[in-house]
Amino acid sequence: MEPIMKMGIDAGGTLIKIAYRAAESEEVMEYIHFPSPQIREAASWIKQHAPEAKVCITGGKAALLQSCLSQHDVSTIVEFDATCRGVQYLLQDVEGAPEAFVLTNCGTGTSIHYADTNKHYRLGGSGVGGGSLIGLSYLLTGIGDYNEIIQTAKKGNREHVDLKVSHIYEGAVPPIPGDLTASNFGNVRTDGSSTRDIADLLASVMGLVGETVTTASVLAAGQCGVSSIVYIGSSFVSNELLQDIVVGYTKLRGAEAVFLENGSYSGAIGAWLSL
Repeated sequence: MEPIMKMGIDAGGTLIKIAYRAAESEEVMEYIHFPSPQIREAASWIKQHAPEAKVCITGGKAALLQSCLSQHDVSTIVEFDATCRGVQYLLQDVEGAPEAFVLTNCGTGTSIHYADTNKHYRLGGSGVGGGSLIGLSYLLTGIGDYNEIIQTAKKGNREHVDLKVSHIYEGAVPPIPGDLTASNFGNVRTDGSSTRDIADLLASVMGLVGETVTTASVLAAGQCGVSSIVYIGSSFVSNELLQDIVVGYTKLRGAEAVFLENGSYSGAIGAWLSL
């Protein structure tokens, strides 16, 4: 087996994501990740599997990881540059991929960018993201495991918790689509119930995060004169419910949602490409 000679790493607040090719001759990228608290375990894995590799790191914990890899040839790259470069790389395999788009990276928090084939720049961001999803879920239900949150939320009914436009205009035709959320969690106070099903609460947390991220993204797309929004980030990994919320809400607001396979590894891919 040929040695791994290059490795890109995105050391973020939630996950440490690694991208590499098992051999220089192969075209398929390999991926692996570790929870960010396991940064020393990630460093040990790198030392064991790629002892001679050149390494490029991006992300908020890049300096900490770099300190654990003193024997490697390590460089760094600005996170936003790495992410946008990785997204462009992944878009090569997407039929009909947009040339200009808003890029929304929903990780622990959310960062929103404009990108085209020549340039990219950050438009803004939000503190609402995957960290909010896990934190609010834990505060409301005591469930803090990401996979359990996702699986339980799938069984929930948001209409027991959220106030929809159709609830307000009951018996009348609303001036805007009735499926729009008038107030996240706004139905809790008004229906007289004192308790809520855990699944309903988690589904509504998912809706709050998805709709907040989507609304900011759609407004950014309108300001930039583009209709496509590329969504990436660890919050969408194995989270079909959040993806469905974002796709539906993006379409409802008049834009197009694009999800990339392995999009959460965009930063790591961009770091790999810089070597």
